[in-house]
Amino acid sequence: QVQLVESGGGLVQAGGSLRLSCAASRITFSRYVMGWFRQAPGLEREFVGAITNGGRTYYGDSVKGRFTISRDNAKNTVWLQMNSLKSEDTGVYYCAADSRRLGAGTEADDYDYWGQGTQVTVSS
Repeated sequence: QVQLVESGGGLVQAGGSLRLSCAASRITFSRYVMGWFRQAPGLEREFVGAITNGGRTYYGDSVKGRFTISRDNAKNTVWLQMNSLKSEDTGVYYCAADSRRLGAGTEADDYDYWGQGTQVTVSS
């Protein structure tokens, strides 16, 4: 069974930084697009960004210029570096894996596997 395990969430002040990790197992990691989504209470799950197996990145408009996604296929890990955090970045952050071969999906339904999520809270 595929496992995606996020870590690195926590409480941070506005303007601060956090780095989330997502470790994958039981998956041919290098073949998957890896995405990050977030969900705040009462809101729909929102696309944060994604990275293709070739390293091309895509970002949601609300995080462009502040967040960076990277991956290491040898370590089966993807990271989300979050800088200049704002209170509106608060939510549960999920990583997800998509088996598509071209581009990257921006909808939750595009993704095949999900982690359990990690809470990020930004205090103002």
